[in-house]
Formats: sequence, structure tokens, C-alpha cells
Amino acid sequence: MLNILLVEDNKENQLLISWIIEDAGYSLDIADDAETGLAYMANKHYDLVLMDISLPGMNGKDAVKIIRKTPAYNAIPVIAITAHTLQNELDEINQCGFSAVQHKPVDEELLLSTIQEFTQAK
Repeated sequence: MLNILLVEDNKENQLLISWIIEDAGYSLDIADDAETGLAYMANKHYDLVLMDISLPGMNGKDAVKIIRKTPAYNAIPVIAITAHTLQNELDEINQCGFSAVQHKPVDEELLLSTIQEFTQAK
């Protein structure tokens, strides 16, 4: 079973994504901010992380930079979940070390196919 971490501060997005992930049979933990998400990662193995970009406190771009510099989990796929659509914003997101970008509102089929692509559906 896949262990997935969702780092998202919006309760409605948390609920929508949790339905998608849990209906697919995956295990999901939810962190409301990047600092909490990083603490979860330090204490549990995750096969994939879904990371919002605009978070209270540390943003998702800074969090993924920390993830990529941490040997214990730098190889974990991190998918950005964002409402940002301008090309310069997307370029900046891609340069931070994300494995892929998913746009809000989240498309269930696209999200699940992206998860499968990066995890080979363990």
C-alpha cells in the first residue's frame, strides 16, 4: 500500500484529495503546513508527497528544496498542487525540485495517473 503525505492548508482541498487517495486504496496523512509535513517525513516513510505551493509559514517551494537536500527522503516524488497558472510561476515551481505539477481544481484521473507514474502503483 502506498503511503502518501498531503501538505495542504485548505480544508476543502484536503477533503477532496483524501477522497481520491483513499478511494484508490492508498494510505494518506495530512499536514496543514510545510513545517508539520517535514516533521511527518522525519518520522515516517512516504512513497509520495502532494505539496501545495501557497501555505501559511513556509511555502511549498521552500519545503521541497529542504526535501531535496535531505538524504533520507530526497528521492521521494513530490507533486506540486497549485492554483498558479502563469508560465513564470510554473517555471519557478519546476526549478525547485518538484517531480510534477497538478493544477487546482484537482482532476481525479490525472492525479491518480501521476501518482501511478511516479510510484509504479506499489
